[in-house]
Amino acid sequence: HGIGEIGDLPRLARWAKRAGLGAVQLLPVHEVGRGESSPYAAMTAFALDPVYVSLGLCEDVVAARAVATPGGLEGRTVDWDGERARKLAALEAAFGHFDAHERATGSVRARAFDRFCEERRAWLDDFVSFFVLCEQHGRDVRRWSEGLRTRAPHALAEARDRLATRLRFRAYVEWLLDEQWTKARREAAAAGVELWGDLPFVVSADSADVWSHPDVFRLDVRAGAPPDPFSATGQDWGLPAYDWDTLAERSYDWMRARAARAGELYDAYRVDHVVGLYRTYCFRSDAPSSFSPAHEPEQLRNGEAVLSVLKTGGRVIAEDLGDIPDFVRASLAQLAIPGFRVQRWEKDGHRFRDPAAWPALSVATTGTHDTESLAAWWDVISVDERRELVALPGLGQLDPHARFGDRERDALLRVVYGAPSQWVITPFADLFGSHDRINVPGTVGPHNWVWRMPMSVEDLERDEAATARLAGLSRDSARV
Repeated sequence: HGIGEIGDLPRLARWAKRAGLGAVQLLPVHEVGRGESSPYAAMTAFALDPVYVSLGLCEDVVAARAVATPGGLEGRTVDWDGERARKLAALEAAFGHFDAHERATGSVRARAFDRFCEERRAWLDDFVSFFVLCEQHGRDVRRWSEGLRTRAPHALAEARDRLATRLRFRAYVEWLLDEQWTKARREAAAAGVELWGDLPFVVSADSADVWSHPDVFRLDVRAGAPPDPFSATGQDWGLPAYDWDTLAERSYDWMRARAARAGELYDAYRVDHVVGLYRTYCFRSDAPSSFSPAHEPEQLRNGEAVLSVLKTGGRVIAEDLGDIPDFVRASLAQLAIPGFRVQRWEKDGHRFRDPAAWPALSVATTGTHDTESLAAWWDVISVDERRELVALPGLGQLDPHARFGDRERDALLRVVYGAPSQWVITPFADLFGSHDRINVPGTVGPHNWVWRMPMSVEDLERDEAATARLAGLSRDSARV
């Protein structure tokens, strides 16, 4: 359907292995609200988005002949809402078949579904209840009846009884997603490739987690980033902040559950805006903005406590870009958590730092989902800046006056691959020298978060020259 599906991951992993790559890292895959395209606008920190389901791998879809007609394949962008609606319509028909032919007979699959619901009850019940109530009453919880808004037991029991079939459908969708994900991760591992993920800093205010754990979040302030050289007023994200005191009193139970879920999905994961776990910058309507916790000793204790919990789910890498206090970087080193070294930002004044001197405890990369691609960056920087760049060892053969091409792509990748960093992560566009971009921070519009790979996985498999080129980069830098 042109967007990438869970069932594609094993095939992509097998190609990645041939290309000398040891992991495929994904942007967040949790369900986002309708009308949203950003994976960081999730309405849950636990449930997967049905837009990623592979309908052809669902027994009930096949049995019910519930076909979803692909849409929008003629373009280079993704129609998230349209595709999600088409898939959910097919899954509705599939669920009807499951209820009539599996659940009604107490089949092996019906028992597997019941087992999934029981094992995931800690987050599944709240998510499906929130989602179905949003269908009934809108996503703005403030407009719900007091009983539902405050989760009064009698109101919840009445709603769950009245909406039982709809709740079961949404749980059924998550079961299908979970089964496909577990199989895909197992097949990727068999190919020798890990699946890595991304943990957004916090969830939306209108999310299942805020509704079901209101004491863990603060809705009287808005989380964001403090003023810096790029933004004189800071960045107000409009997201809830964590109530760190309550989380500490509860031994960080919600964070612990989140880490456990991440461990079910990924071998390792990037923790977004890691400095916010030490000190969250909070915007207030009635008072000056400030950090929470307020003082460095408390900030240090808080960040290390939260990261220690997140490490219980798997290996952690820290998104530590931007204005990061020295004590945070020292703390990450103490915790043995690598942070990022982005080639274009590693500078001393006008001079670029040689990637060969980057620390071993780091993640080397050419860019992120928030930057322009390597090709686009080369073509927009000045000739003087290119001169500084090609002064680095290994880049002397490049002409600072030239437009970006295969020579520039391979040379720039080679110096980053050659860094002593523990990991190298390369955005997909940079592997192929594409000018495509995923997101432009600080902007809202149809240009963000709708990028589609310009080739299919089958095309990748057939491109022997590109696969051999990438494998050679890994081999030459002793990364395989």
